[in-house]
Amino acid sequence: MTAAEVMKAVRLVAEAAAGAPGEEVPRRVCVAVCEGLGVDGATLSVLTDTPSRQLLAASDDAALLLEEIQFTVLEGPCISAAQTGEPVAVDDLRHERTPWPLFGAMAREKLPGVGSVYALPLFFGDYVLGSVDLLATRSRAIGEDALEQTSRVADAVTAALMPTREMLLTGNDAPAWEPEQMIRAHWFDTWRAVGALAARRRMSPEDALALMRAEAFRTGRSLPDITTDILRDPPGTS
Repeated sequence: MTAAEVMKAVRLVAEAAAGAPGEEVPRRVCVAVCEGLGVDGATLSVLTDTPSRQLLAASDDAALLLEEIQFTVLEGPCISAAQTGEPVAVDDLRHERTPWPLFGAMAREKLPGVGSVYALPLFFGDYVLGSVDLLATRSRAIGEDALEQTSRVADAVTAALMPTREMLLTGNDAPAWEPEQMIRAHWFDTWRAVGALAARRRMSPEDALALMRAEAFRTGRSLPDITTDILRDPPGTS
């Protein structure tokens, strides 16, 4: 990847967000990042250091699954990027051991077609607003020098998201991000289930989410599956 390609990605992100309705910005930005950086998938999320986290957009099912895995096992490149404020690279997911054993094992099992993963922190001043995750079918899709330059792309993504930030952080309704049905099923409903389980078991939301994660990991099912079971179960039946 060259400096010219990085600047192309910056330009495409700005163009994708210019004049777009707020709810369409995350999806358009994901597409622009993929095209500009030559990767095969992307996600955007805010407040990425779990559990205070909200997925904004996923370019496809593989990108969505990458987020679900990290959300379930509470580790991975996205979380590390948010915690450290530094870009994180997994250059060869298929063959290299990752610093996150649970994430690495589950990602290799569930995403055999993914060769490399990258996470870029999104800054608002000194505060990490969220992250953009990138995935590619090939290994070493972004070189070390190029990864350092992608901070310019992350800055462009932050600038694109800022006008829509309050849409997400205020109110109790599911955000109108696209694809709305996918994000509602895989993210917003999870938080509804956390609240329901916490009330049912008289525990904190943090403990309820930990219990759901443990069940997902124990059974090999996804958090959306666990969520569906909880929301279908009437109060007082478990």
